[in-house]
Amino acid sequence: MGYDEVARSVTERGELVLRRRTGTDGPAVLELRANGVFVMDTAEHSSEQALADAALASVEQPRRVLVGGLGLGFTLDRVLGDWRVEHCDVVEIEPALVEWMRDGTVPHGRQLLADRRARVIVADVATAVAEAGPASYDVVLLDVDNGPGQLVHDANAALYDVPFLHVVRRTLAPGGALVVWSAGPAPQLLADLEASFGHAEEQTHEVRLQERDEHYWLYVARPAAGRPEASAAG
Repeated sequence: MGYDEVARSVTERGELVLRRRTGTDGPAVLELRANGVFVMDTAEHSSEQALADAALASVEQPRRVLVGGLGLGFTLDRVLGDWRVEHCDVVEIEPALVEWMRDGTVPHGRQLLADRRARVIVADVATAVAEAGPASYDVVLLDVDNGPGQLVHDANAALYDVPFLHVVRRTLAPGGALVVWSAGPAPQLLADLEASFGHAEEQTHEVRLQERDEHYWLYVARPAAGRPEASAAG
């Protein structure tokens, strides 16, 4: 198996590398790494699809969706595949990754981002959510890291803490839902979601990743009916 570097970006957050994996059966695979840590590739994206499916299934009318983390676009693609979705904001902190999608460095990116329902916001997802008005979204999906136990960027720890969860809850329309992806079990996150929203559940999924059987977890939270609104201060 060999690797060829396709693109690289270095910022204050570290190094982002897109590389091509060759020498396996089938077509070459694009792989994304952040600070040396595997993030995702184009060979196996069932986890991204499951994240979108779980979120879209949790509400009756997911008209307005926010996706935290563009990645290689598979979560966004799955969201836009649902005819009920009228608008999707996808928030990505790395400008280079957005450009790689837009300029065809990632081959499927150009067509995906051309969808009129999609809007890319280049920002930290915490800032984008905080600036959204109350009841702005029916669904919020967070896939910006490997979960609270396997952070790529230490600053992302705040995205799993109670104050930010309260901010997310404020942005949800009645009947809305938050779905968070994690590479490992996160019992504290589940407890915090339950405390912040009133209802939360853990879903376990199996995936085949680079010839290994792996598991990942989805955490789904919905505001309990009649529960008083939480403040952003917690």
